[in-house]
Amino acid sequence: MTENNEWQRVRSEQGPDLKLFHARFDYMRNPRNAQTERMIILESPDSVNIVAVTDKQEILFVRQYRFGIGEYTLELPGGIVDPGEEHGIAAHRELQEETGHSAQKWQYLGRIPSNPVFMDSYVHHWWAAGVKHTHDLKLDIGEDVEVVLLPISEVKEKLFSGQFQHPHAVNALLCFFHHYEEDR
Repeated sequence: MTENNEWQRVRSEQGPDLKLFHARFDYMRNPRNAQTERMIILESPDSVNIVAVTDKQEILFVRQYRFGIGEYTLELPGGIVDPGEEHGIAAHRELQEETGHSAQKWQYLGRIPSNPVFMDSYVHHWWAAGVKHTHDLKLDIGEDVEVVLLPISEVKEKLFSGQFQHPHAVNALLCFFHHYEEDR
């Protein structure tokens, strides 16, 4: 790294609308060599995911097909924050829509960048306790979700043996277990 390590945005251009994302091209000047290169940024709303724990000490997961890898994954419920919506409200809504469950107690676990390489959004992690089935599922047209309940001990084993494939779920579970262990 050079002494002056600030990247400079020379200009930006709007790119195509990609349904969940809007592409933007930023022309960035490298402080190391003063060369300018076009970088792609995917603009998107923030999203949420929820570590939803039942009174029986089970965590709710959703099994769904992920087009990027062409496989089903087991991950935490969650989704995109709607325009003008607070991420805490989005967490409540997404838990109900994707799993049909509601929670009595909520705790914010923190946030991480969606993908800091080329995205401008964050994923907010929430812990929902006292989760109970209260509603029918309300899935988007592109969703096909199976709700899966796993005991906390099994989730911890799967987490630390690398069985969860979605990095947002992995990060949320790490945050959850940090707080969960502290609270015990």
